[in-house]
Amino acid sequence: MNGEQIPRRPSDQGITQLEIDQRVFDLYDEYCHGRIDRREFLSRAASIAALGAAGLVMAQALLPRYALAQTISFTDQRLKANYVTYPSPGGNSGTMRGYLVQPTGASPFPAVLVVHENRGLNPYIEDVARRAAVEGFLALAPDGLFPAGGYPGNDDDGRTLQASLDQARLRTDLLNSARFLKSHKLSTGKLGVTGFCYGGGAGNYLAAAMGTDMQAGAPYYGVAADTASVAQIRAPLLCHLAEHDEHINSTYPAFEAALKAAGVSCQVHFYPGTQHGFHNNSTPRYNEAAAKLSWQRTVAHFRKHLA
Repeated sequence: MNGEQIPRRPSDQGITQLEIDQRVFDLYDEYCHGRIDRREFLSRAASIAALGAAGLVMAQALLPRYALAQTISFTDQRLKANYVTYPSPGGNSGTMRGYLVQPTGASPFPAVLVVHENRGLNPYIEDVARRAAVEGFLALAPDGLFPAGGYPGNDDDGRTLQASLDQARLRTDLLNSARFLKSHKLSTGKLGVTGFCYGGGAGNYLAAAMGTDMQAGAPYYGVAADTASVAQIRAPLLCHLAEHDEHINSTYPAFEAALKAAGVSCQVHFYPGTQHGFHNNSTPRYNEAAAKLSWQRTVAHFRKHLA
């Protein structure tokens, strides 16, 4: 792993990452991954010894504020965006919907699938798709919740809805999304996959499931693929991990060893001082320097392998 000293920067939410107690970050991680609900998250944060009411303020500051997080407007003249539906045999409903963003200019374009967290296609993920498009990629951000009515407009309901889906069929829906994008008329046929949290793990899964049909992967703090499936991976991987993310990080030593044994190129970048979700600029978990550096690396990785 490569460890760069990344300074932590203030967010735009009125409270900085440096002002939040690590115990509150740890509770938020439990909340984000569905192990506790919103009420318990706020209650337990407020009851942390020596924090009291300040714990509740810290917890509330961590809840996403998507309106403040947009970096690329949906009306940006450098891109064209629309929602598309496509067949998804074997998935949760047989049909999927995604947010397709293309750069302006002459097609075809190398393609990048952007996979959401464990709460559906929220505004942050749509913004990431637009960020990919302005870098010259045809980007598709599928909404895994579409078979259940789509992203409901808030993360709490989205998390509950995603957990209620048949998870094997959800992976099939994402696999079909990747195949749809790869074969799209605007695509060169070269496919990269990135994703965040659940989406990072899905990216690792897709690398194994697609084999030579996937040309590059750049997962963010996603659980490693089952080592038994690693021999099927052919896409070079660029993995981004946070320092304070023990559950995810513990899955990587065996994964890296299996990738090395299989002769698969893999770079794992470890970002000191960061929390799980450091790329998401809608909460104080965001680390500006780490997010920018990791995204620069991701873009360079895709340009190299999708050319």
